[in-house]
Amino acid sequence: MGLTLEIFATICFGLALLHTFSVKKFQHLALRYKEGSVGENFFHLLGEIEVVFGLWASLFLIYLGVTKGASSAIHYLENQNFTEPAFVFVIMTVCSTRPVLQVATRLIERFSMLLPFKGQVSFYLSCLIIGPLLGSFITEPAAMTVTALILLERFYKKGISNKLMYATLGLLFVNISIGGTLTPFAAPPVLMVASKWNWDFAFMLQHFGWRALIAICLSTILTTLRFQSELVKMKHTQLKNSHLTTPFWISAIHLIFLIGIIAASHHITVFICLFLLFLGLVRVTQEFQDEIKLRESLLVGFFLGGLVVLGAPQRWWLESLLTQLDSFHLYLGCIGLTAITDNAALTFLGSLIPNLSESSKYALVAGSVVGGGLTVIANAPNPAGYGILNASLGKEGINPIQLFLNALIPTLIAGFCFWI
Repeated sequence: MGLTLEIFATICFGLALLHTFSVKKFQHLALRYKEGSVGENFFHLLGEIEVVFGLWASLFLIYLGVTKGASSAIHYLENQNFTEPAFVFVIMTVCSTRPVLQVATRLIERFSMLLPFKGQVSFYLSCLIIGPLLGSFITEPAAMTVTALILLERFYKKGISNKLMYATLGLLFVNISIGGTLTPFAAPPVLMVASKWNWDFAFMLQHFGWRALIAICLSTILTTLRFQSELVKMKHTQLKNSHLTTPFWISAIHLIFLIGIIAASHHITVFICLFLLFLGLVRVTQEFQDEIKLRESLLVGFFLGGLVVLGAPQRWWLESLLTQLDSFHLYLGCIGLTAITDNAALTFLGSLIPNLSESSKYALVAGSVVGGGLTVIANAPNPAGYGILNASLGKEGINPIQLFLNALIPTLIAGFCFWI
């Protein structure tokens, strides 16, 4: 790819980033048109954050096709790796089913009983600690989906304040981003470098895991104490339809499929086949299912697919920037860069740099996961949480600036814990 195309891709990437912070303006424009009109639908589409990167990626592909020919655009697409967007789509759909949610909820409830708090205070604390830590074992996209859906039913649908909604959202994104670092296979930015740098389970626990645990607990406790009075007033209710007990064998089969899909997460043909079989299982057990969330999952997959298309050509400026920084400034730089690009892309580019010191390797990955909660695009699982919780914030949805501000304190806590 020539420099001109790389520069155009970077322009599209920058405009897509600006677009994500401007979705509210497009939503306001949509209100000026008659409901159901072309104008209303067009601006409403531009106001959907899940389609932003897909739209700008399409513009880049059209430009590539016009300037280099359709075969070049097709060749470019075929050489991109869309395994992660496909996996997030599949895992988000599977984890949103009632049997999987009920198993996760029971686990969180059992842990909440061990805490010295009562009712929703204890459950809130447990959900935002155990949920993200599950990301080290069932992958971060799965943990994000499960935790966000539980938060949606237990808190966001119960009329909690906007302050608590945003504080929870920022905390959730940061905790998920660092919660997958206990193992070398669950967090996308770790997965990009683990095998190449020989980072095994023991290494991750020794250098990342205990720091993540401390940061998650500190941030969650502080947020819980801040909103304790509001949480105390809430009634402790069960998840929607949880009174319809799912037979053990159905839950067990769902978990087997979940484990199989996670185990095949790098083999798109395998996990897609498993997913198709899973859809058949959902169909024959529909008495114990809620409506399957295919639309939400597809939108998230489209968002990540667009990020893949526009992210690949950013190497020309990212790599040169990463090589010019010492360990500490690399750490701070990655925290900031992660807010405007996917953290897995950062670590992947870092893995291509020859003779990178051990301290710089740690700084690169640690900074990438610490900054993974600041924006929707910072970490691959974030669009899943965004898609699930967005409607709870009203017609205008989640404000990207409010998300950034509410993720700052958990990010600072994580930043301190990962550098001490």
